[in-house]
Amino acid sequence: MSTTSDPPNPLRLRPDQAEDLSEQSLLAVQAFRTTLHLAARLRAAMDQRLREDGLTTQQAALITVVETAGAPSLSEAASALTCTRQNLKQLANALERKGLIELRADRHDARVTRLVATRRSRAYWASRDTSDVEAVTAWFSDLDPPTLRTLLDSLERVLARVDERSETPN
Repeated sequence: MSTTSDPPNPLRLRPDQAEDLSEQSLLAVQAFRTTLHLAARLRAAMDQRLREDGLTTQQAALITVVETAGAPSLSEAASALTCTRQNLKQLANALERKGLIELRADRHDARVTRLVATRRSRAYWASRDTSDVEAVTAWFSDLDPPTLRTLLDSLERVLARVDERSETPN
């Protein structure tokens, strides 16, 4: 229940929107909106940290995908980042201009373009201090390990449900 001392919360539903919804629905909508808000704030905070090096969070995420997957195709990387192939290609081209990844034709299928991290990329990330880890740890510092495990489990369950629902036609 809101009191006059509570700060305004634009993520909550208006009373006319909420009157016919169950508690489950109200909480689900609030969780959805809060998750979107958190994701945007985390991305902006990391963008700020990477800005000095001329990178964005999305570009760093793509480099992580490339390093983790080995040499993914454009389509595989787009799927991993949940973005379009066209947007992924723009990210990849920017990173290629910066010398952090290479776009190479697949050895077995010239129609497939693979993304490969460069030595420069590996050297950059190896030389980068641990301040990013420290920043992320600080952002989540109010949550102890059991709470973080619960959060991770809960988010994985929601992700699985979203994936399940997106694979079935409406």
